[in-house]
Amino acid sequence: MSGPFHYVYEEPMMPNRIAILIDNAYFQSIMRDEFGRPRIDYGALARKVAGGSDILRSYLYDCPTYQGTTPTDEESERYARQRKFFHALERLPRFTVRLGKLARRGPDAQGRYTFEQKQVDSLLSVDLTMLAAKHLIQEVAIIAGDSDFIPAVEAAKSEGVLIRLFHGQSVHSDLWTAADERVQFSQEFIDSIRLSG
Repeated sequence: MSGPFHYVYEEPMMPNRIAILIDNAYFQSIMRDEFGRPRIDYGALARKVAGGSDILRSYLYDCPTYQGTTPTDEESERYARQRKFFHALERLPRFTVRLGKLARRGPDAQGRYTFEQKQVDSLLSVDLTMLAAKHLIQEVAIIAGDSDFIPAVEAAKSEGVLIRLFHGQSVHSDLWTAADERVQFSQEFIDSIRLSG
């Protein structure tokens, strides 16, 4: 005669929770320089880089486009287009847009101005560090190429967060080394996240 039957309850396995952090200036430069400026479905991008993990939230970091004190028609149109883009992103499920500031420098000796993003790196780094420290995520997919993110990446790794870096041909070697896993964007990848029509 067999012994008593014991039922052992096991919790169902839940997928890892992931945050997606997108340095949009970097991502757009890849799209321009390597893939001919395709129109991207950012919802599809988030799902693709999540790879089946549960998305806590996707964060896109950018700066408002420059407008002078008396904006030109071109500046006003560009600004309105960008605001529409940001608004559309914020309507996607679990999507947040974080905006830094755009500083104008110059003119130089040739009378040209340059523009520099401010606070974007800090916003991304703070979010990454806080999400990891609060143990809200087990993974991060980061689309970036700047070595300024390395301290935040190392802090997140020390909390047990897996760092998956998505990048183009141009990426700082130290950031590439700091990541746990690396994925270079390919034509096939980009084709899978294009907006249709």
